[in-house]
Order: sequence, then C-alpha cells, then structure tokens
Amino acid sequence: MDCYTANWNPLGDSAFYRKYELYSMDWDLKEELRDCLVAAAPYGGPIALLRNPWRKEKTGSVRPVLEIYSASGVPLASLLWKSGPVVSLGWSAEEELLCVQEDGVVLVYGLHGDFRRHFSMGNEVLQNRVLDARIFHTEFGSGVAILTGAHRFTLSANVGDLKLRRMPEVPGLQSAPSCWTALCQDRVAHILLAVGPDLYLLDHAACSAVTPPGLAPGVSSFLQMAVSFTYRHLALFTDTGYIWMGTASLKEKLCEFNCNVRVPPKQMVWCSRPRSKEKAVVVAWERRLMVVGDAPESIQFVLDEDSYLVPELDGVRIFSRSTHEFLHEVPVASEEIFKIASMAPGALLLEAQKEYEKESQKADEYLREIQELGQLTQAVQQCIEAAGHEHRPDMQKSLLRAASFGKCFLDRFPPDSFVRMCQDLRVLNAVRDYHIGIPLTYSQYKQLTIPVLLDRLVLRRLYPLAIQICEYLRLPEVQGVSRILAHWACYKVQQKDVSDEDVARAINQKLGDTPGVSYSDIAARAYGCGRTELAIKLLEYEPRSGEQVPLLLKMKRSKLALSKAIESGDTDLVFTVLLHLKNELNRGDFFMTLRNQPMALSLYRQFCKHQELETLKDLYNQDDNHQELGSFHIRASYAAEERIEGRVAALQTAADAFYKAKNEFAAKATEDQVRLLRLQRRLEDELGGQFLDLSLHDTVTSLILSGHNKRAEQLARDFRIPDKRLWWLKLTALADLEDWEELEKFSKSKKSPIGYLPFVEICMKQHNKYEAKKYTSRVGPEQKVKALLLIGDVAQAADVAIEHRNEAELSLVLSHCTGAADGATADKIQRARAQAQKK
Repeated sequence: MDCYTANWNPLGDSAFYRKYELYSMDWDLKEELRDCLVAAAPYGGPIALLRNPWRKEKTGSVRPVLEIYSASGVPLASLLWKSGPVVSLGWSAEEELLCVQEDGVVLVYGLHGDFRRHFSMGNEVLQNRVLDARIFHTEFGSGVAILTGAHRFTLSANVGDLKLRRMPEVPGLQSAPSCWTALCQDRVAHILLAVGPDLYLLDHAACSAVTPPGLAPGVSSFLQMAVSFTYRHLALFTDTGYIWMGTASLKEKLCEFNCNVRVPPKQMVWCSRPRSKEKAVVVAWERRLMVVGDAPESIQFVLDEDSYLVPELDGVRIFSRSTHEFLHEVPVASEEIFKIASMAPGALLLEAQKEYEKESQKADEYLREIQELGQLTQAVQQCIEAAGHEHRPDMQKSLLRAASFGKCFLDRFPPDSFVRMCQDLRVLNAVRDYHIGIPLTYSQYKQLTIPVLLDRLVLRRLYPLAIQICEYLRLPEVQGVSRILAHWACYKVQQKDVSDEDVARAINQKLGDTPGVSYSDIAARAYGCGRTELAIKLLEYEPRSGEQVPLLLKMKRSKLALSKAIESGDTDLVFTVLLHLKNELNRGDFFMTLRNQPMALSLYRQFCKHQELETLKDLYNQDDNHQELGSFHIRASYAAEERIEGRVAALQTAADAFYKAKNEFAAKATEDQVRLLRLQRRLEDELGGQFLDLSLHDTVTSLILSGHNKRAEQLARDFRIPDKRLWWLKLTALADLEDWEELEKFSKSKKSPIGYLPFVEICMKQHNKYEAKKYTSRVGPEQKVKALLLIGDVAQAADVAIEHRNEAELSLVLSHCTGAADGATADKIQRARAQAQKK
C-alpha cells in the first residue's frame, strides 16, 4: 500500500491528489504544441491540432495541416487546410470540430475530418474580423462566443439552432480585454471580461460592473480567468500573483491563494470531483504545474515538455508530446482503503482477502474485527466503489475479489451493485484500450451514459466493439445492436471503391430482418452520397412500401414508385405517386403510364370524377371508351349546364357516344330524354308552371294535377307509356286532388287494366270510406275479400270467403276478427272450417 500511495499528494489536511499516466503518446507531431491551435474534447474525447502559420512571428507560406487524434495519440484524420485563417478550435458536445475563422465563418468537421457544414456569425463580425473566440457548452448544446476587432461580443448559445446575439457595448473599452470567458447562469449565456482592475458582466440587456468579494487589494489587472466544468465556480488570476476562487455569480468567495508568481499562466483550469467539498485550480506555466485550493500550501509538478490541460468532470487531463496523464482528487473510498495505517472497514477487508490467499490465519482476525464492529456491509460497498475509481485492471480485480470475499459472510447482501460494477469496469477497460483511446473515468462514464458512449464508438467507426458492449449488457435490440448495424450500413454505402451489388449484398447479409433497422434510411444515405442504383437495390429489402415510395420519388424514379405503391395496396400511397407523376410528366406520357397500370388508372379516374372532370373526359377520349364518355356527358349535362340548349347539346353528344359504343338502349333512352326536355320547355312556355327536370311520370302527373288530361294522355302516347302505368298515375293524381267525381268518371271510361282493388286502396289511403265502397262491388272475385276487409266489412268478407271455400281467405278474415263484435263472425268461420273438414 505504501508504494500504491507514492503518487498521492496532500492538499491541506482533507484531500489528496494523484496524477497517473493514461497513455504513452506515440503520435508523430511535426510541431510543438505551443505553435499549434489545440482543442481537446472532454470525456476522453479526441484532440485536434492545427499549426498556426498566421502568428505574426511566423512567416511560412506552407499551408497548415489539420490533424485529429484519439486521446491515446492514434491518428484519426489529417487534411490540408485550404480555408481562411483560423482563430480558435473547439469541440461540440456531439464531438464535431468547430473551426472559427477570422472572417466569422465557423466550419464544422466530423471526427474523421469529413466536412459537415458551415455558418457565419454575422455581418458585423465579418466587417470587424475576429480577435478571439470561445467554444462553450450549455444545457441547450454547444455555443460560440466571438470578440470582434471593434471590441464587441457576439454569441450563439446553440450552434445547432443558430440564433446570434450581439452583447451590449462595454463603456470606454478601447482595446482587447486582458482576459474573458463565457458563463452560463440561470439558463442564459453571459460574458465576463476584465479591463484593467475592473470586471464587467454582459448579458443580453446590459453591461454591469462586478466586484469579486474579498479580493486582495492592489490588483491592477486580471491576467487569466477559468470557469469550472459545471459553470458553477470561477477562478481569477491577478497581476499580484493571487488566485481568487469563488462562485460564478461572484457573490461568494471560496478562498484565495498567493502563488508568488506574477507571470501570466498559459492555462488555468478547475480540478474538482462531483459532490466533493474540496475545490482546486490547476495552473500551468511553461515548465511548471501548480494545484492550489483552500490550503496554505500547493502541489507542484515539473513539466518536462510543453503540455496542454483539458478540464474534465472529475479532474484534469494533461497531455504532451510523449505522455497523457490524469490529475484528480483521490475519491473518498480509495482514500479510506489505501491511506497509510487506515483502519477503515474496506482496508481491513482488503487485507483479510490478501491474507486468505496466503492461507494465513490473520484473514480470520481481520474479518472478525470487521464483523464485531458490524461494518462488513460497509466494507464490501467501499471495495466495490473504490474498484470503480481505479484505472489499473489489477487493482480493480484486487478490490473486487475483496468485495466478493466479504459477500460470502453476509446473508442478505444484494448482488446488483457488485454485478453492475463488474460490467461497468469491463466496458471501461475495453474503451480505455490504447487502440480505442477513450480514457473515461467511472464518474464520467456514469454522467455520459451508455447510449452516448455507444454513439461515440459509432462515430469512431468501432462497430464491432459497440455491438459486443450491447450484447454484453443485454441492451434491447432496437436501442443497441440494430441501431449500431444501421450506422454501420450508412457508413458502408459511403465506400465508393466497392460495387453497388457487393455493398447491397453485404448489408443484407449482415442486417437481414433485424428489428428496428430501416433499409429506407440506409438507402437515403446512399442516395445522398450519389449512389442512386445502390439506393434502389437497398430499397428492394425494405418491407414497408410506405418507406420505399417517398425515397423513390425523391430519386425521380416515379414509375418504379408507382409499381411499389400498387403492390402495397395502399390507395393513399398510389394517389401520392399519381399526383407526383402528374406534375413531373407531360400529359401524354402521364396518360400512357396510366394505361400500363390498370389499378392506377382506375384510382385516377375516381379522383378525376371528384376533382378534375375535364381530365376524366380526356382519359375516356384517349382510351376510346365511348360508353363511359357517354355517361360523362350525361352527368355533365346536369352538373354544369344550366341552359336548356347546352343540356340538350350535351345529351345529344352522349347519345352519339352510346351509338359508337353500340349501346342502343342507352342511346335511345338519351334521345328520349332530349325529346322530354324539349317538350317540358314547350309545356312551360305554353302552360306555365315547373316542368323542367321532372321525370316522365312526374310530368304526366303534373299535367293531370293541373287539369290537362288531354295533354297527359298525348304525352303518354308519345312516349308509349303502358295503359296500366298511365291508369296508376291518373288514379294517384286524382286521389291526391280529391276529385272523386272525376275519379268515378275515369273508372267508368273503360274497363280498368289494373282492376278496381287499387281504387279501393287509394280511397282508403285518403280516408274516404264512402268512395271506396263504390268500387267494392266492381272488384273481381279473387280480390273481393281484400276489398271488403279494406273498408272494414268483416262479416261480408267472411261470407264471401266461406262461399269461395278458400282456406287462405278464411285465415285472412279470421286475423281481422279482433273485437267482441266480430265474435259471431269468427264462430261462423270456425263452423265452416269444421264442415269442410267433415266432407
């Protein structure tokens, strides 16, 4: 244990800090770090270097090279910089590299040097140029703050949703501030800057002078400032050599330290652990590194090489040409276990386990001591927690073995925390590997979350490792393996040195029918890369037509899209393609396409019936469909034509079409309608009243009702209305008029072709029993019983039924015998039935 704590450095009485090596860097740097613009992403992210040829002391004319490395120094990308002078580099939360140029244009590159997009910080920045820039992170995303040559600030709190904000002017500011930074307070981005001995806080509305509480006197200038990883704390380095530390709101002072160095530091960053009460700041000069906090002494390290500091959630990464190290506060669990002469439960359990492996009886002594104090559960938990904070796998195993050993003597210790820690450490050790180069700590890993870590592995194109992690952690397929395979497929389609056929086959063999994978998304990526044929091949594997069709339309493969839509049986999808085709093709080609697709043609006709009648007519004309064309003209004659002449002309055109279709019946019926229309117009002119648009029967009825019986009979003769139908029409019309005298004359004009029962029925319908009785005697024998029952003469109906000896008629009369008055009639019928049965 003494050797293990050799690199522990105390800061005051309550905290230790240690620095250990993450990687030995084998990168082949052509320039010193001091001669480059450097940006390193947090959470073990990549490192970007751009040699700065625009420095005044440099006069080289060679174009610089932008290089991107993993945290372990493995090259990820290298590209020749062909754009304008760069002022600052920084990484977004999505690990995109933001390059801020002097003209205010920000170029965005991917992890592998692929250009993503660009945006401008506004015309004012373009005119005044960029003096300095900061990339910062908020809960909304990654932001950019710009200091222009006019000494004004412009910022955007989220580059993903660019909204530029020009900050208020600082009164009396004639030169660049000595130092400045971006702060995030109350969900709003601010700028804090130093001008001589004064500090100013800029928000969207005003510029406010602020004073750090408890600042040592004699300060004439602030040389450096640093905001903590969580934007809660602020450190100020003054020209007197003092470092003031307090809250970012500048309302509370934490401590102040005199480092006795007045030279401005190269970098100053915070080094604090989550939920730790200790706050420390790391300050770096050329060959000196100092850790200061709320203690009279500091921790100092000698820097053998030019180094760069990267603030992290729970510490500071320090990399140079040859090494990459991590400096952090020793976690409480580790401190209690490994501190010299520690009697903490975890320390005793670790010793017990080591003695047990040596087969020493001391193991029992240590274990009994822990059990007597009732601290065995706490000891196991301490070992599990400490294992998570260890970087070396051998120490992780030693602590986990101790925890496992202690669990054996506990009855009800839940295994979840132990199992989860084993899983987490296995994942962490995998991503910390030199070839992967993501040196996450346990705290960073928990803050980052598994899905984000998987996204970062996908960004690095480490698909096999990402899939292994998903399978090991048993993540749901849609969130894990399927999502990663989809990303792999999207990367695969960008490999233009492989044929379309081979790429499509490889993707299908790997993906198959994996749930959650959309071939249409992969095809869209292929189309975006200019590989249309590959996109079409991939769409063949997409089972959902609703996903195939939109992309095919986007690729201008409309006819193929139409075939796919028809195969799907989704009429809405077919209509979508048809409307797209209509706008894309000329009229003739569109109609020819429809002729080759009967289902599409039928659906389009349905659409045209409701929306585009003229197009429907053109379709019928092109297909020589005279039958439908005739029907179209008939509908059009009534829907569109108000004038009788236009309607007659349209009907005549319809009749001609029916003749061409060899539909004699339809043609004759149409011609009869033309005759009727002309006759109705003549009747209106001669008699007045409304006749147009009435049917033939209604026209006859109207003539009878208006007293023009002769005209009605002539119309019936002209249109060959059968006598039976005419008698019915006249009978109904006279009854509606209640012209009973004329009705009686009409009944006697000649023998009724419809009989006289209808007369009885119509009269009773009009509630005229008196008139109905007049026709009862004239009703034929077969309908006599019905007529008598209609007028309510049940007794006489019974006599007629008995006389006819008709069982059906007897039953009908019997069903009408309901009241007491009909009792005798019912008995008469029953006796007649009995006599009939005896015979």
